Amino acid sequence: MSEFTYAGSELDLFAAVYHWKSYWSSQIRRFIKGDVLEVGAGIGSNTRYLDADPHGRFVCLEPDPQLLGRLEEHLRGGPRTYEAICGTLELLSAQEQFDTIVYIDVLEHIEDDRAEMERASAHLRPGGRVIVLSPAHQWLFTPFDAAIGHFRRYSRTTAKAISPKGLEMESCRYLDSVGLVASLANLLFLKRSMPTKQQLAFWDKFVIPASRVVDPLFRRSVGKSIVAVWSKGAA
Repeated sequence: MSEFTYAGSELDLFAAVYHWKSYWSSQIRRFIKGDVLEVGAGIGSNTRYLDADPHGRFVCLEPDPQLLGRLEEHLRGGPRTYEAICGTLELLSAQEQFDTIVYIDVLEHIEDDRAEMERASAHLRPGGRVIVLSPAHQWLFTPFDAAIGHFRRYSRTTAKAISPKGLEMESCRYLDSVGLVASLANLLFLKRSMPTKQQLAFWDKFVIPASRVVDPLFRRSVGKSIVAVWSKGAA
């Protein structure tokens, strides 16, 4: 049993951003297959957006025991039985192997992200994928990032730099170009450490639909979030 306690307070606040979750999940669902491991599953608000294939296992890994309890309650009665494990990749047996390993707004919370990616590679079957969604651009690092325990934000360059041996970056794109403008305004003027519920609702209802239209025009080369996918060659 892990003794880890998550320091952030944003999970409930972001649980209801349905347009955003629908958007990013639409960008990664085609990469998800087979047995899936969701690392840092939190309260389970992202899990069903990731569950594209009812076949195989779906394991939720969460180091905070209190969050894990909420996750299990949230996923109870779903389309399948989700396995929930309290801990981190370091605690998993080497025999635990997966076809897809997913980090949704998690990798930026891990201080040694390069070592974490090495661990993920070790638990990935040949032909499998590691998928990461994270906040983008270190120059956008705000008091909000610090308040919820982020060590960094990513760019295409820094994401590629943590590619472990044996994994090849298959895709890397930015999302939410319109939201990037709002984040820049917050950085320069508002400097809030935590968005309000009303601000998040506005972003989710109006900004995200606009980004879904604008992002393809920029070929997803601009945005405040980044999605990276690594694949493991066949043995």
